[in-house]
Amino acid sequence: MREAKDVQTARARRLRRAATEAENALWHRLRARALDGHKFVRQEPVGPYTVDLICRERRLIIEIDGGQHADNARDIRRDQWLRAHNYRLLRFWNNDVLGNINGVLETIAAALAEAPPHPDR
Repeated sequence: MREAKDVQTARARRLRRAATEAENALWHRLRARALDGHKFVRQEPVGPYTVDLICRERRLIIEIDGGQHADNARDIRRDQWLRAHNYRLLRFWNNDVLGNINGVLETIAAALAEAPPHPDR
């Protein structure tokens, strides 16, 4: 079992090193509890997937995507799995993060203010 976690950890580390400009820009604004005191981590394994950013205590996942993710069937299955496991998802395009980061942060803050789904439901 430990070997599977080692693989996920290595993948998460690779993804952190290869972060996009948009991921880095948003991470810089969310790290160190900078948004209303909420703790975010990046490139975190969640079940069989690795998510871009997550606030565990609020069960909120943030995905930052490029155009290759538009209408992607794999992303749809992934989102369904995460929602079925009581996670909320926000998805932003790279150009939204880079061109309107304050609007993105407002959307995230509003989602954080909502009650998270109960983990047992």
